[in-house]
Amino acid sequence: MALTRRADGTLELGGVSLADLARDARIGTPAYVYDLDAIGAQARELQRAFEGAPHLVAYAVKANGAAHVVRTLLAEGCGADVVSGAELSLALRCGAAPDDIVFSGVAKTNAELDVAIGAGPRGIGAIQVESVEEISRIAARARAARKTVRISLRMNPGVDAQELDTHDYIATGHDGAKFGVPISSLSDALALLESAEVSPALSLAGIGAHVGSQFTTTDAYAASARVVFELARDVRKRFALAFVDAGGGFGIDYGAGCAASPPDFVRAARALQKEAGVADLALYCEPGRSLVGPFGVLLAQVIQKKESRKADAVRRWLMIDAGMNDLLRPALYQARHRIAALTDRGGERRAYRVVGPVCESSDDFGTHDLPAADFDLVALLDAGAYGYVMASTYNGRALPAEVFLRGGAIAHVNARAEADAWVEDRLRA
Repeated sequence: MALTRRADGTLELGGVSLADLARDARIGTPAYVYDLDAIGAQARELQRAFEGAPHLVAYAVKANGAAHVVRTLLAEGCGADVVSGAELSLALRCGAAPDDIVFSGVAKTNAELDVAIGAGPRGIGAIQVESVEEISRIAARARAARKTVRISLRMNPGVDAQELDTHDYIATGHDGAKFGVPISSLSDALALLESAEVSPALSLAGIGAHVGSQFTTTDAYAASARVVFELARDVRKRFALAFVDAGGGFGIDYGAGCAASPPDFVRAARALQKEAGVADLALYCEPGRSLVGPFGVLLAQVIQKKESRKADAVRRWLMIDAGMNDLLRPALYQARHRIAALTDRGGERRAYRVVGPVCESSDDFGTHDLPAADFDLVALLDAGAYGYVMASTYNGRALPAEVFLRGGAIAHVNARAEADAWVEDRLRA
């Protein structure tokens, strides 16, 4: 774990005092802090689970698109899973090889497709097709570029929604989701790929699926992978597939426990791949949260406390300067992040309802046991994924700072935006 607490009660990340960072005039609060060394170590552990078999760990850039994070993972042999033209451009500018990029998404624009097709001499590794209707659109762009473009079919395996033990907003592999080619449409997709309309503009390189996010057991992931591998076994009789893609969704421990580690998902998929007779195909996976989530925190200053009484009951509130505009997950997914005082010497605890400054009742991080003694700074833990990338300037609040740690020191600081910048932007509107 990248987080440790010194004997004097000071919380550290990557060997650096978080309180010192929060009080640094260059940084302040709110501020995201990431341990790049721990992120790299997590990627190496996942790579080892493949035991030398052909594979690609395509990092889901949407989880955390900071260039220092992306470059750290590329240096560990990862590729990139992108869902927009901007993410694709970012991955390429960070040094990702075009062959190691897959592009997902249900509504890719023609301009985005052109960037994917134009990357390198052969385009990117695969454009992930999510509907039969998309095939003709990609073929038209490929013909215009006079290229043969590699695609993969992202299937919707139709896993029962009740089996997807995650929040409805991040479950993607059930019949009611907008994502993926329905299995019932597979024959139509294959027939179209063999037709003169799209051949030879497109080359089917892979079959894949992604059923959701934040899975704490391998059950749903394995159920989806089994469907994908069995489909691949049949499809390869007609097309020269290069890979199968089991997707991402590996969960992390936000405090309630997580029985499965990222390598567990890979081992489960590899066993099913062998069972289906497609172990010679490269195995792709698309982790995001599990590579970065545990290794980032959001620092916040305590603005004030508040108490309200009803009969003999006392309700205690802790107001901090980080809000739902900085970390949206609790308001959007009812997610819970552990919260820790940056200096905690033990002793008596009290339950505080921790809330931010945004003028919304959903700007609420839940109830947490924190020191009864005074403290002025806190960290919201496990905030390395879906944090800064989802931040906004709602209520005229500036975007938070970002701090990147390596080797027990600050490697880079992205300063917090000034609130005046928001004012000037709105004055131009």
